[in-house]
Amino acid sequence: MRGIRRCVARTRHGLSAIGMVVVMLAPAGSRADDSPGSMFSFSGFGTLGLVHSSEPNADFVASSTSQASGAGFSRSWSADVDSRLGVQFTGNFGTRISAVLQVISEQRSDNTFTPHVEWANVKYQVTPDLYIRAGRIALPSFLVSDYRKVGYANPWVRPPIEVYSLVPVTTNDGMDASYRLGIGQYTNTVQVTYGQSDIIEPSGTVDKARRVWGVSGTVERGALTVRGTYQHGNVTVASIAPLFDAFRQFGPPGIALADKYDSDARPFDFIGIGGSYDTVRWFAMGEWGSTESHSALGKRSAWYLSGGYRFGKITPCLTYAETRADSETSDPGLNAAAFPPELAGIIAGLNAGLNALLRTIPVQRTISIGGRWDFTKNADLKLQYEHIQLGTGSAGTLSNTQPAFQPGGTVNVFSAAVDFLF
Repeated sequence: MRGIRRCVARTRHGLSAIGMVVVMLAPAGSRADDSPGSMFSFSGFGTLGLVHSSEPNADFVASSTSQASGAGFSRSWSADVDSRLGVQFTGNFGTRISAVLQVISEQRSDNTFTPHVEWANVKYQVTPDLYIRAGRIALPSFLVSDYRKVGYANPWVRPPIEVYSLVPVTTNDGMDASYRLGIGQYTNTVQVTYGQSDIIEPSGTVDKARRVWGVSGTVERGALTVRGTYQHGNVTVASIAPLFDAFRQFGPPGIALADKYDSDARPFDFIGIGGSYDTVRWFAMGEWGSTESHSALGKRSAWYLSGGYRFGKITPCLTYAETRADSETSDPGLNAAAFPPELAGIIAGLNAGLNALLRTIPVQRTISIGGRWDFTKNADLKLQYEHIQLGTGSAGTLSNTQPAFQPGGTVNVFSAAVDFLF
């Protein structure tokens, strides 16, 4: 309990990445079994959020791959986008072995809030600087991956979607190892991961990432944190398979298109770098990432810069974020003239489906301004306004687009959230 109190105090006045991770992992509440030396502990976190979008023909969501609905088309004001409740149980079995179980209730792809297991792993502390974990762990893709769902640990209502949608998977079923080395005033940490993960889309299909491995390195010195990550895996997007099965019925030209764009265990690479400088009074942080897939998922990149200044318990924050497609978002598809005239309508439909799929690579720019008020112990209120400029012909990161939706243009989003720890 003493450790968490120190971390919470730092959250109010300036928090390094390591400090925020400890907020996530350490017990955050008081229970009868939380006494010093207790084998088991319990903690929790949550967010009560409300979001409004000015776009009536599409939904603003925090994750287009795992959320069924959002603000805009489904509801003008939605509490589903950011609201969640998480609980964590930790067991310490001697000085070297510990285990953690984290369960979260949040909107899922089936439009329910059925709780799911976010973390479930066993950790073996080989030395004070080296540990090995096995089970379900956080996939360490980004600067705030370990606590991206703990709203209280972040300066925004949600991490910038432009960057954090590059790798929508948040967990990894497998194992990892971390080694920490101090060199002078610098602390260097190297983490390696291996495993797999699944994503259930709103359509009910299951996307799979297999043989996922990665390495990340973090360097810290005082208020400065710098992180770099590389990840590789084989990704299958089941929902697009029927489209390319249909293309294959058109002989070599269709097979060539299917082989180019289908996503059946295709290589997927991610590179990301980020850094933060967090003092008592102010903070600045930014990240850049790039993904490449030899499929219709294409190649894209994104980045953001964010900063804020603390006036006591009030922290205003300004963020600029951008994501773009680094591969083609259109293809002529099959040449209808090369096939019998009675097939022209089918071919036109397949080509339209292919191009609609390629246009799902988001292109947008967002300017957001927000504020955080730590109105009481272990709780904050956040307000955030975002002005989103969609790329030409793009729906950006919006989902559930309707026939009346016009790609491009602008969207204004207002969010309010109360974050808490217990």
